[in-house]
Amino acid sequence: MSKQQREAVDAALRQPQQAPAMDSIDERRKGFAAFMATAAVPTTVRQKQTVLGGRPAVTVEPEAGAQPGAILYFHGGAWALGSPDTAMSITANLVARTGVVAVSLDYRLAPEDPFPAGLDDCLAAYRELLDSGTDPSTVVFAGDSAGGNFSIAACLAARAAGLPMPAAVVAFSPSLDMTLTGASMDTKAGIDPMFNRENLEPIMQTYLAGHDPRDELLSPAVVGDLTGLPPVLLQVGTNEVLLDDATRMAERARAADVDVILDVVAGVPHVFQMFAGGALDEADQALDRAALFLTQQLGNVTTARPLA
Repeated sequence: MSKQQREAVDAALRQPQQAPAMDSIDERRKGFAAFMATAAVPTTVRQKQTVLGGRPAVTVEPEAGAQPGAILYFHGGAWALGSPDTAMSITANLVARTGVVAVSLDYRLAPEDPFPAGLDDCLAAYRELLDSGTDPSTVVFAGDSAGGNFSIAACLAARAAGLPMPAAVVAFSPSLDMTLTGASMDTKAGIDPMFNRENLEPIMQTYLAGHDPRDELLSPAVVGDLTGLPPVLLQVGTNEVLLDDATRMAERARAADVDVILDVVAGVPHVFQMFAGGALDEADQALDRAALFLTQQLGNVTTARPLA
């Protein structure tokens, strides 16, 4: 672990945005895309455009022969920003480490399409996989930030629709409490270089569009009935205001008799896994652990890269 790396990442995230005020949603989307484009993407994967559940998507394949299974990936971006491209670093890293093909979904975004549009797209993508004959035991959900929310919420929506559960869920720095009641919203204020209650609330209101945040599809860490969910891996950093979203989710999962691993990494920020590839050792180590979890759940235990 490198204290110097963690300090450098924190300092970089605290730099003022290079773009102007970015008042419009288009400007914010361009700024987010530019920032995420700085993340290293493994060169040992291939990408191709596709369509899943009626939405554009990107299939990411290993250069070598693929292992059994499929990762359905949901990108982050506060429900209003992002695309499969902005999450490509994490998606491609999972593919490179597991040998399992991933499909990253370009779901609809707020404010044009608020809740539940994006979640509906995630469920439609999963439904198409099942309708095409894919065994649910060979599918895993994964996502970061808002996409981490979708990786859990899509399970709840699938259960409500009478669909079988996927094999597992991986959620990186998931946002799982739109009531913003976690203690870390206050205890990590100022420590988190990216978020605080003041800038998160308007983001979430854009997605909510007047919907009650005390809905299990929005705040599963607070009100979710997690009965019957598949094994879950949660990864979060101690420098996040969303820390308690993950810790309370883990507690709620255990209470529902769901297999859950809570992976808390010291001194790292929101979605720190994007700094894999040399910028942050903890990012590579976390992705190694996530890959091992996924391959174990899919039965491909010999394909996971050894832990660092």
